[in-house]
Amino acid sequence: MSMSTTAEPGVLEYRLTATDRCDSCGAQAYIAAEVNGSELLFCAHHGRKYEEKLRAVATSWHDETARLSQAV
Repeated sequence: MSMSTTAEPGVLEYRLTATDRCDSCGAQAYIAAEVNGSELLFCAHHGRKYEEKLRAVATSWHDETARLSQAV
């Protein structure tokens, strides 16, 4: 399973934007999972709700939920 990172150690690459929406509820997506060649997008709530089942079948998992606790 892969996770996107930048050249700087410990810093995630933020590639999801405000236009990326959760496939379950339409909120801003912070998690992207690739399953069967398709990318599924989830908000933090739905990503955590389905994480256990998704990780079992996902070929990649990209999590940007840390952005929710960063100071603006």
